[in-house]
Amino acid sequence: EEGGDEEGAGRRTVHVGIDIGAPVGTEVHAFEDGLIHSAGYNPAVGDYGYVVVVKHFLRGGPEYPSTVYALYGHLGGASFMADNVPGRKVTKGQVIGQIGDCAENGGWTGSHVHFQLSMTEPASHDMPGTVSRSDREEALLIYPDPRYVLGELY
Repeated sequence: EEGGDEEGAGRRTVHVGIDIGAPVGTEVHAFEDGLIHSAGYNPAVGDYGYVVVVKHFLRGGPEYPSTVYALYGHLGGASFMADNVPGRKVTKGQVIGQIGDCAENGGWTGSHVHFQLSMTEPASHDMPGTVSRSDREEALLIYPDPRYVLGELY
């Protein structure tokens, strides 16, 4: 059914990451040790702008996976690509970028970082930040709630 309800139109309205608002230029830190998986620029309006994906190494018991991929999106471009070379080691708390302005963050006027986890290795520096309601349950197996690593924020 075209133009019908949300599902009939296939709209992606379920956000699978978390947006953390902060002023332009605010430093974004790695939440845990890891390696740069990929970095790039998604220039389309409504996309991520500058983004980096880090393969993080978790320090959990055997019931927890040992690695998780984290996407940090809507970053600024100043010296971004030179510092985020795939394979480069990052340490917990290390600055991996800064929150970008509207001209470089995908056109978002409310400055923020989009933080998203993935249990599977992404093909590139891109992940779907939203999914349709019909895909929600499956998506949450791949993209778990970021509060698992960030803690309760609200």
